[in-house]
Amino acid sequence: MDMNEIKEIFFQECEEQLAELESGLLKLNDGDRDPETVNAVFRAVHSIKGGAGAFGLDDLVSFAHVFETTLDCVRSNKLEPTQDVLKVMLKSADVLADLTNAARDGGSVDEARSRTLIRELEALANGEVPAAADAPAPKPAAAAQKAAAPAPVVEKPVVNDEGFQPIPFSFGDFDEEPADRYVPTCQVLFKPKKDLYAKGNEAALLLRDLSRLGEMSIYCDMDSLPPLDKMNPEEAYFSWKISVTTDKGEDGVRSVFEFAEWDCDLDIRTIEEDIASEAASDEELPMQPVPFDLSILDEGGSTAADDEPAVLESDAAAAVAAAETVSKVAQVASRAAENAKAAASAASAAQANQAAAAGQTIRVDLDRVDRLINLVGELVINQAMLSQSVVENDTNGTSSINMGLEELQQLTREIQDSVMAIRAQPVKPVFQRMARTVREIADITGKSVRLITEGENTEVDKTVIDKLAEPLTHMIRNAVDHGLEMPEKREALGKNPEGTVRLTAKHRSGRIVIELADDGAGINREKVRQKAIDNDLIAADANLSDEEIDNLIFHAGFSTADKVSDLSGRGVGMDVVKRSIQALGGRISISSKPGQGSVFTMSLPLTLAVLDGMVVTVAGQTLVVPLTAIVETLQPEASAIHSFGASQRLISIRNSFCPLVDVGRILNFRNTQANPMDGVALLVESEGGGQRALMVDAIQGQRQVVIKSLEANYTHVPGIAAATILGDGRVALILDVDAVVAASRGQSLRQDISLAATG
Repeated sequence: MDMNEIKEIFFQECEEQLAELESGLLKLNDGDRDPETVNAVFRAVHSIKGGAGAFGLDDLVSFAHVFETTLDCVRSNKLEPTQDVLKVMLKSADVLADLTNAARDGGSVDEARSRTLIRELEALANGEVPAAADAPAPKPAAAAQKAAAPAPVVEKPVVNDEGFQPIPFSFGDFDEEPADRYVPTCQVLFKPKKDLYAKGNEAALLLRDLSRLGEMSIYCDMDSLPPLDKMNPEEAYFSWKISVTTDKGEDGVRSVFEFAEWDCDLDIRTIEEDIASEAASDEELPMQPVPFDLSILDEGGSTAADDEPAVLESDAAAAVAAAETVSKVAQVASRAAENAKAAASAASAAQANQAAAAGQTIRVDLDRVDRLINLVGELVINQAMLSQSVVENDTNGTSSINMGLEELQQLTREIQDSVMAIRAQPVKPVFQRMARTVREIADITGKSVRLITEGENTEVDKTVIDKLAEPLTHMIRNAVDHGLEMPEKREALGKNPEGTVRLTAKHRSGRIVIELADDGAGINREKVRQKAIDNDLIAADANLSDEEIDNLIFHAGFSTADKVSDLSGRGVGMDVVKRSIQALGGRISISSKPGQGSVFTMSLPLTLAVLDGMVVTVAGQTLVVPLTAIVETLQPEASAIHSFGASQRLISIRNSFCPLVDVGRILNFRNTQANPMDGVALLVESEGGGQRALMVDAIQGQRQVVIKSLEANYTHVPGIAAATILGDGRVALILDVDAVVAASRGQSLRQDISLAATG
């Protein structure tokens, strides 16, 4: 595995860490104060920073370092994660994502925004909280006493043969014990083995945790460090000698190395136990003492006391930077070998711990999965063709060939379901991206907005997820910019100044339904109607229902904005949403109440690859009706058919009346309506359109069909969702039930449809 492959793995892990970061920050923003949530957020930024340092991504490392420092203040309870603090951190998470994308794709980021957030993060880390006006100011007497306190007397260290001076560093902020209390000192000899880095540990972090136990001085031996061209990134070259004064004793020091003790040479003892052994250890391992400023390790923690002199030499700083970089390079480079070991021991690990094995995953190139799905689709078609041929040539339904075909059909279905499950992914990543969109638009408009998401783990085919981002972004912009009122107006109306946008996902009748709701002003129908008249979309005397007026916003070029801005006014948005949803084989509907808000409902297929359908005949044409839309099938009787108006007909079903729709007439397959008693009625249910009885000539049977895009291979045909290949090789059209139902309610299909016979 070369460095480019390792780097690609790093960026894939960054995506996971960024998702974890945003998820944790949103939990904190909702009031979650679980320490593990804070730790998860901190670990995400730290992991990104560590990997970025190994690849020399300086901009990403610098920003992540400041971000990590502020998060560590939250983790150590020095900074309260208030709404204002988390607002800065959420923006910082967005910039961190931008920097990661720029490092991977070679793009650029807004440097001014990055610098602004760095200053804000540094201010938070220094205690300059936005709500600090409510906090009591420090007492002048105490401040004066601290200023007048004499500087601590540090005994001048002895210069060794190499000419280096051991420099003690005080971490007084971590030591809150009285000054007159005796605190023992521990000597630690720490020499990592290469296995320590291979297992994901990092010496720098161990030293940082050790520094938190008390006052500490540290020396680094780099004698084993080879020239750069001979360096093995998986090897360990440094060792450290540490002196730490702590009341935790030897047990406390040893607990720092609890998970690394078997992967290093470690010697821990107190000075009182054996002073002679300390000198012996100096002779056994000649040390090259290097002044080590642990403030670069204790990110977010305290550095040396403010009244102590800064004594870090430039050469020592370079050595420390080299040590930390080599450590991180070793950590990243060893992942390939570790992954290989994990793969080799997967079987035994599964037997030892089934729960852990159940959560294991592998990364597979999406193109390979797509190719597998296409092959399975072809397998389904060929299996259907084979079955059709056997049925036509063998009248013995109990033959061994028929029995074998039934088993083949069952196995094909199981293979297809399994392959489709591989592509099924939760909508959570898309929903998380919308959180950033809400924050950005809220800042631009000056509104206070909270996004609430539900059903994030609802799974849908990846092809659907990939195409959801664009329509959802437009809808979010519309909800925040047009739907929600300004905070002062909301207060005047008795509403919460903070507007709410709710994004939910759920499964319903074999489809995924996504709802976007806001508690804003709702659709101003008078304004929409007038705009439509001004744009010559409708006649001035047109009699439109509320639903028809609401749907006017989906027209291209339609906008109710009074002036063009960065967000709206150009009439590009909701028409894009409708086209995108229709391209996915879905539908969108609106429900709005003035003063209470609006709800946009999108209904989408779970997959764009296969569907279960009912094969029917209409005017000599073969159509497929999606099975998820069919409630029941029935044979009409003369007594159940009733005329309504000049051309409308109703069918009585269990003491209720349902409109009867002639599919052949709607699609212009025939010029006159067929006799209902000569056909079959399919009772269907459409999103927002209620129930309709679709009249077809005959039912051929139920089939699972492979969806072929009509737009990609021909062009968009109103009333037709897609096409498929039947078992006898004929092409059949898949009916767009919602478009047909809409046409039966008086809405035009926008053009006449005249389709040639397909066989």
